[in-house]
Amino acid sequence: MTRQSSATLFALALLAPATLYILTIVAYPLVDTFLLSFTNASLRPQSDWVGWANYQRIFTAGNFTEVIIRTFIWTFFSVAFKMVIGTCGAVLLNAALPGQTLFRILTMPPWVVPMAIGIFMWGWMYNGQFGMISGLLQNFGIVDKPIAWLAYGDTAFWATIITDVWIGVPMVTIYFLAAMQSIPKDLHEAAWTDGAGRFYRFRRITLPMMVPAIITMSLLSLIATFNSFDIIWILTQGGPSGQTTTMIIDTYKTAIGSRKYGEGAARAVVICIFVTLFCLAYFRAVRKLTAGEAK
Repeated sequence: MTRQSSATLFALALLAPATLYILTIVAYPLVDTFLLSFTNASLRPQSDWVGWANYQRIFTAGNFTEVIIRTFIWTFFSVAFKMVIGTCGAVLLNAALPGQTLFRILTMPPWVVPMAIGIFMWGWMYNGQFGMISGLLQNFGIVDKPIAWLAYGDTAFWATIITDVWIGVPMVTIYFLAAMQSIPKDLHEAAWTDGAGRFYRFRRITLPMMVPAIITMSLLSLIATFNSFDIIWILTQGGPSGQTTTMIIDTYKTAIGSRKYGEGAARAVVICIFVTLFCLAYFRAVRKLTAGEAK
């Protein structure tokens, strides 16, 4: 065996575990779900091939368009708040302040605490009878009676967003903090010597140097938020009256709640298509932006 052949076999041996993982954990479920979406699979032992009937049923349903719009609105505001609050938090944690280590430790609990426990805690705070939020507002005279935040569509929608932001901000903050600390200090010192103010240095040095981190984290956060299930399901289960039902909640209700596995698989395929198209558009826009800055 030649040295080149040996190196090729060694490389294939190293790639084999990852390839096997992708085929069994990623590729096979995707293909199986796609094939299942063309059947009327349910609790019955036999299922029939129905072609595009499940997809036609999805897009002819009156509420599915509302679910799609609601999902994009929910994702947009949640990711936007995470990015803004995470950036502000990273700036504060990066500043030379007394007790900096303690503040960094206190940032972690929303990320460290098991998600279900944190969501249940927020559910208790949103309670209208004994919830902390409603009680504080009454004590300060802002409201004159208890408010059941999860009982009304508008307040429940924003309550789930706030909970998702609370859970996601620590990861964004720590990631952006690491990106800020990787920026050479010489750049800030040179700008400070030339008389540049703090805000000018942040706008001209920190933010441009953080663009790769912002792009990566925003994309990861968007995918995770778009497919977020635990927060909405534990707090509202998609209610009241479907006002917090997103695409992933709608898919779960169809596939698991109504036992319509074929139609649920079709909805899952639609979600996958939306996320894939957005990622492709996102990367294309980033490439254009990077090319424009290079020029």
